[in-house]
Amino acid sequence: MLAFDQKKKLKQEIIAYFLLTVGSILFAVGDVMFVNPYLMAPGGTYGLSNVFNTLWPWKISLYAICMDVPLLIIGTWILGPKFGVKTIVSTALIFAATFVLESWWGYNPVILDGAIAPSADGSGSMVPIPHDGGWFRPDYFLNTVVAGLIYGVAIGLIFRSGATSGGSDIISMILHKYTKISLGTLVMIVDGIITLSTLIAFGDIRLPIYSVLIIFIEGKVINLVVDGMKSYRTMFIITDNPEPIRQYIINELKRGGTCITGSGLYKGNERKMVYVTLDRSDMVKLRSALYHIDPNAFVNIMESSEILGTGFRALPKE
Repeated sequence: MLAFDQKKKLKQEIIAYFLLTVGSILFAVGDVMFVNPYLMAPGGTYGLSNVFNTLWPWKISLYAICMDVPLLIIGTWILGPKFGVKTIVSTALIFAATFVLESWWGYNPVILDGAIAPSADGSGSMVPIPHDGGWFRPDYFLNTVVAGLIYGVAIGLIFRSGATSGGSDIISMILHKYTKISLGTLVMIVDGIITLSTLIAFGDIRLPIYSVLIIFIEGKVINLVVDGMKSYRTMFIITDNPEPIRQYIINELKRGGTCITGSGLYKGNERKMVYVTLDRSDMVKLRSALYHIDPNAFVNIMESSEILGTGFRALPKE
């Protein structure tokens, strides 16, 4: 049994580092080939590095590692050893992948609306952007969508491996410790400042707008990669007749649940509340059945982003 557990753990670690490697390479592809050529900065140290790279030409990876390493050291000193080995490995892999890609590929865009050379009168529906091979006319929207998808898959895989993004998030964690402002709010503020730096540096209002759109798409894709496509709903059913509901959930839906005894606030009468978590299709079936089982039931349906335990995802060991 011990040998089996060791093999299982080794397999999980191999898969985790595979996901970490693929995610790190994808992140570098998204940044070098899609985000940087369009002068965008969707948060993080690499977003800020894109701005620095354009203003004062030096490799993105070198700018980023010069920020990431001190942040990891300062974060460990102030916050304690919260950053595991995988976060350090992720930082190194993203640096290496970005360095190789920008050395080989340069900063040329993949998506563009026809390559053009700079014209004397500056004509064109959109202002051309310079890159290694001359100039190009940008297709902002399509590039933004693709960049958001690549970033989302990349960071989602990194999260699935058990690593964290580190970088500018460490700044938010440190500020959270001393200001007590919510971490989510601080992450938005820090990334927002980095995003707005494109407007200050390049004077184009489109850049921060499209950068925010990348962050939005990225967030949605991260949720899909980390949590999967399956959507769950939690139902709280307050009823005077819980037994038929119990029978329907057990026999028809083949699920379990919990029956809780409580009392109403208005009259103080004893009431039963059925607590059950179902996928979307089973939720619809139960909701429809309730009309016939107990039309007077009070039902509260909530979206559940993460369900752990028997019948769903296993509880994490770490």
